[in-house]
Amino acid sequence: MGMLDGTVAVVTGAARGIGRATLEVFLEEGAHVVATDLDGDGLAATVAATGHDADRLVTVVGDVSVEADADAMIAKAVDTWGRLDCLVANAGVIPLSTIDETSVEDWDHVMAVDGRGMFLTCRAAIRVMAEQGSGSIVCLSSISGMAGQASQAAYGPAKFVATGLTKHLAIEWAARGIRVNAVAPGTIQTDAVNALLESESGRAYVEQMEGQHPMGRLGQPREVAQAIAFLASDRSSFVTGEVLAVDGGYLAQ
Repeated sequence: MGMLDGTVAVVTGAARGIGRATLEVFLEEGAHVVATDLDGDGLAATVAATGHDADRLVTVVGDVSVEADADAMIAKAVDTWGRLDCLVANAGVIPLSTIDETSVEDWDHVMAVDGRGMFLTCRAAIRVMAEQGSGSIVCLSSISGMAGQASQAAYGPAKFVATGLTKHLAIEWAARGIRVNAVAPGTIQTDAVNALLESESGRAYVEQMEGQHPMGRLGQPREVAQAIAFLASDRSSFVTGEVLAVDGGYLAQ
């Protein structure tokens, strides 16, 4: 018996990184999962690697920033298994830029995916959960959504949206049996971070971030996924409105 045994969940941005690790942990813990991503090929490869068939795992290719797509992701869970117990609002983009390097188009893109996409998927999930009288939402914030950082002029504010949305929705829907929490990862060794190592400036940034985490290393996607699974499960049944840092001590400084 896993701690998510029989739970029906939607995980957005599941093709890689923290989303992929969350998908894997949820399946290990017994959940039924709708895995979504904008990258259909990447999503298909991730699903194939899990070795699970359609009785536990289905997919939706779509863009969380598009209302119809976000609604379809939630509807897939209800249509397939008749309910929705958990949403992991993970999909996002992570640009690194100072404000003078950030175009209006860059800002709008980050806010569309990380901000509006989280709003749309949370709204669709809450509409289902409110009728059930139960549910758990876990939003992906960041240390950049809890404290200021350099070169995060668009990404950081978008993650403050995630933090704020978590707090407000938790209060708004607690009486209806819906819990809303977030995780705030530190720098995690995802594919995107590994790609930074291909350039001199990227390597310098990663080395700097390693040094700023008191544990002296980057986090692993699975370490974040395990925290997400805890917040999604009944083991955190009296926890709502919390932003759980998974950051090797970064925010404790």
